[in-house]
Amino acid sequence: MAPPMVTVLTGAGISTDSGIRDFRGPNGVWTLDPAAEKLFTIQNYLADPDIRRRSWLARRENPAWGAEPNAGHRALVDLEHAGALRGLITQNTDRLHLKAGSSPELVIEVHGNMVDAVCWDCGARSLTQEALARLDAGDPDPACLVCGGILKTATIMFGQALDPKVLEAAAIAAQRCDVFVAVGSTLQVTPAATLCEVAVDRGAQLIVVNRDPTPYDQLATRVIREPIGEALPALVAGLIA
Repeated sequence: MAPPMVTVLTGAGISTDSGIRDFRGPNGVWTLDPAAEKLFTIQNYLADPDIRRRSWLARRENPAWGAEPNAGHRALVDLEHAGALRGLITQNTDRLHLKAGSSPELVIEVHGNMVDAVCWDCGARSLTQEALARLDAGDPDPACLVCGGILKTATIMFGQALDPKVLEAAAIAAQRCDVFVAVGSTLQVTPAATLCEVAVDRGAQLIVVNRDPTPYDQLATRVIREPIGEALPALVAGLIA
């Protein structure tokens, strides 16, 4: 019998085993330093050059640049190789799913990515590493080389609209699966979190893999609290058996 078609939503928790701290957990970036959230708010970023300078410094020190995929990421590659992955929706910007070997056409980055940079004014795209090289050369707030406008990473900040085409792709993936697995997400950030309800409304089973309770646990047919690096490989093995 063919395995069920699975859509997966991943949050920051899947990357903690790779050395990247989550945001809202007990030792999360914003839990320990609530003021850091200002660096990720688009209104502050556009209005305050000092916020932009601090943001670029934070980007340069982001541990994701040297991070490697872990067992959780690799388990989802196994799910794809088994022909059972309908879509991989991620709230993460670290690109570790792609680094693990997940197919780009299946990965839906609802919050963008940290690898690319984009000009807020003209939309020109470049690489974040190029901007960081300018930072290291003494430019604390690197501007767009095309128009001189404000440059930022291609991540979605608080207060910034998500790409409608990306949201549509995520919704379709949630609607067209037999099982929807939410991994390592607090499921507090919309609209990504509401995809759980979208999937359940279309008849999918919901499985939540997360250390702490989420608002969608009551809709789940199964809730797993074990560490993701152990739980997700075991869950995938069971789904494709």
